[in-house]
Amino acid sequence: MSNLANSYTQDLTEAGCDEAGRGCLIGPVYAAAVILPPDFDHPFLNDSKKITDKKREELRLIIEEKALGWAVSAVDHEKIDEINILNASFLAMRQAVEQLKTQPELLLIDGNRFKPFGIPHQCIVGGDAKYKSIAAASILAKTHRDEYVRKLALEFPQYEWEKNKGYSTPRHKQLIIEHGESPYQRKTFNYRKNQIVLNFE
Repeated sequence: MSNLANSYTQDLTEAGCDEAGRGCLIGPVYAAAVILPPDFDHPFLNDSKKITDKKREELRLIIEEKALGWAVSAVDHEKIDEINILNASFLAMRQAVEQLKTQPELLLIDGNRFKPFGIPHQCIVGGDAKYKSIAAASILAKTHRDEYVRKLALEFPQYEWEKNKGYSTPRHKQLIIEHGESPYQRKTFNYRKNQIVLNFE
């Protein structure tokens, strides 16, 4: 049994919302919105960062089958550069919520900020480790984004995206310097920060 809470309130239809890929150097940011049944439970359910890839993939199938409603949305790297990553994360969450067949009465947002758009919301820092619906959203956002990045890695094997998932690791930053920027590079993200640049330029 999971030790996460079932709900923030007892009488409203809640959708948990979370994003994945906010700190990446390439590609889109993903967000998911999930409405779970009141009695949903699974012993592995937790913040997606705290469980293994295998368990995340298992949970993805269970969540997508059992959820009363779920949706995943993405905002691409060009839009991120245009409106910044924070606003892009808000936009991805809003798009996911708007795709739900049943509109929730309350949004549970992982984090401390959100841009309201007509549905009441509650921001919860560390919410993906506190509420089941947010944890479920974190798993869907993470697994859908990882699936997308693995496909990109086949097209651009020189960046080792299948290993780093596009995140700002020292190895990833060095590979960008060696091979140049890919078409999916977030131009406003400084991959040279704190980077020891060798003679690749």
